[in-house]
Amino acid sequence: MPLRLAFSSNAYLDVPVAEAVARIAGAGYRGIELLADVPHAWPAGLLEVQKEGIRRAVRDHGLTISNINAFMMNAVADPRQPYWHPGWTDPDPHYRAIRREHTKRALRLAAELGARSISTEPGGELAPGQSRREAEAIFYEEIMPVLDVAAACDVTLLIEPEPGLLIETFEQYLEFAARVDHPALGLNFDVGHAYCVADDPAAWVPRLVGHTRHYHVEDIAATRVHHHLVPGEGAIDFAAVLTSIATHTPDTWVTVELYPYRDRPDDAARAARAHLLAVAAAVGVELA
Repeated sequence: MPLRLAFSSNAYLDVPVAEAVARIAGAGYRGIELLADVPHAWPAGLLEVQKEGIRRAVRDHGLTISNINAFMMNAVADPRQPYWHPGWTDPDPHYRAIRREHTKRALRLAAELGARSISTEPGGELAPGQSRREAEAIFYEEIMPVLDVAAACDVTLLIEPEPGLLIETFEQYLEFAARVDHPALGLNFDVGHAYCVADDPAAWVPRLVGHTRHYHVEDIAATRVHHHLVPGEGAIDFAAVLTSIATHTPDTWVTVELYPYRDRPDDAARAARAHLLAVAAAVGVELA
């Protein structure tokens, strides 16, 4: 079975979800990562007629939902950073509850749309004076009841390590996952994030086989600064990465995530796919 490529709708923040679906299919992708946020599928405000519209658009264009992205929360419009806040570990229990309840709604939405997983942030940004130990304790207490919802929905909740947040590295993820020890927990393996924190993506793929349920790919500059680039424009060795994924987790969706390219998402989507297909062909990896 070839590796399957999807594209995240978070690059299409300026168009309705049906148009995003059509344009991602038009760029040649087999799957779509659906953004559980405005303007696509903010769960708290999604009517049944809108859910049916998403199902119909995905079906009519021959796509599969690779994952539901519940990481971004542009709908809240926190002025500090529109993706990280509200965070799982915010010192204000009422504010972090917005993240918790949003995640529960996204899990139920995934079940209704037939998606197998959703991804979320790996804890939040440490607040001034907040220790890692305190933040980890809060994250644990907040996520455990959500994982029970995930299990009831038969949807996997994926933590996505991210530079600048509580869990940045795969070692930190493994430590937290061992503490949680819940069957509904998994990993969203973001190749670019791994490169940013000097975790060799190709080397880590086999070490995380029991955890990884979905991949994000994007390129990163040699500086390792966290800024998503079109594959081929940075320093990541995609030949090694694709070979490792194909060898160890061949039945896992690989989603291209290029949200900084909202001004030209079609160009970015096509360029990313063309580069990844060329690299895969050169190393004998079947990619579609």
